[in-house]
Amino acid sequence: MTGAEGFIGRHIVAALRAAGHTVIAGIRRPVYPDSIACDFSRDLIPDAWISRLAGIDVVVNAVGILRESHANTFERVHISGPKALFEACQRVALRRVIQISALGSPEAGEYLASKHRGDVELANLELDWTIIRPSLVYSVRGSYGGTSLLRALAALPGFLVVPGSGEQLMQPIRAEDLGRVIAILIEKKAGIREVISAVGPERVPLLEYLLATRRWLEFPAPVVVRIPESMARFGAWLGEQLSDGPLGLTMWRMLEKGNIAAPESARDLTAISGIVPLSLKQALDSTSSFVQDRWQARLYFLGPILRVALAILWIGSGLVGILTPTTQSQALFASAALPTAVVAPLVWVASAVDLLLGVLALIAWRPAVIAALMAVSLLIYTVFVGVLFPSLWLDPFGGLLKNLPLMPVILVMGILSRRR
Repeated sequence: MTGAEGFIGRHIVAALRAAGHTVIAGIRRPVYPDSIACDFSRDLIPDAWISRLAGIDVVVNAVGILRESHANTFERVHISGPKALFEACQRVALRRVIQISALGSPEAGEYLASKHRGDVELANLELDWTIIRPSLVYSVRGSYGGTSLLRALAALPGFLVVPGSGEQLMQPIRAEDLGRVIAILIEKKAGIREVISAVGPERVPLLEYLLATRRWLEFPAPVVVRIPESMARFGAWLGEQLSDGPLGLTMWRMLEKGNIAAPESARDLTAISGIVPLSLKQALDSTSSFVQDRWQARLYFLGPILRVALAILWIGSGLVGILTPTTQSQALFASAALPTAVVAPLVWVASAVDLLLGVLALIAWRPAVIAALMAVSLLIYTVFVGVLFPSLWLDPFGGLLKNLPLMPVILVMGILSRRR
């Protein structure tokens, strides 16, 4: 199972294990039993996969990226890497391969276009392949990526923002239902050499999906704010430039063009698998939301806000230390009997560290690591200055005391940076 750590991959793994299968998880950094190292941005020839297929009966590929980053290009992750894996399957006579692709028109952008080109590479091989193209995949037990973004939009305090009319259509399928479909296709050897649209039983407008999610989260009815589609498109473009999350042009184009299948697709899915996917209402009614769900939805946007706010604070502190005269610092440290020759380098180094950490936080370079370094630097500064100048604890504006609440704020930022 490649892509086993993704949102869809995790549900498929759970369904396969519940059905009694042994699943070997193909992930980038294997840290637990029954997992092996796989990387589609690097493993681009069949020989890289041959040894990994020993003892494997079925390959399920659920790897996908919404945007390119460094070596993780659409060409490698959606086409060349999977093609190498599929060709290796053919070499070792491992015939059964299931490819989790994506529903929609290739005209919606390179994400879908590359996914479909990868499907073609698989379909051209002499394998018992099945290509699954799901619409929006969601779960009431958790969320990731696009579904986390939609939860966060549904949970905005007091209002709900939708692009245009909010009538953009999707055909959401519950992740647990999709996982059971995959398990049954394997067990029954069904759907061989077929392209299957994995969709729920109903077409749901974006606004209806958000309102239903908001009711499930038990937030009060909102004021619906409709913004021009041009503004939404600009917001998607901005998200594409400033973050690596789901808010970007790929998700916008899929919404804009509609993420739905042919009218008979849901019926065909049931005919092949025997699974009747729950409707959105049935799924939401089946499980109550809990405080953790509401926290996750409301904290989603707070994570990047905290990161940017702390970055500005650290950058500002660093610039002030570097650009302002050291006369005041020298006078202050002289009262603690520190040599003048030590003060200027000490202030400069501390300021440079602040500036570097602030810039790295702003560009979101390993936010969890930066949060830890910020916490350490703040602790060292607070202890050092607090011991040398205990009178600063009594500053009427709380100069040093403000560091105490800053520490948990930094830790929260680090925790919220972990999206998986």
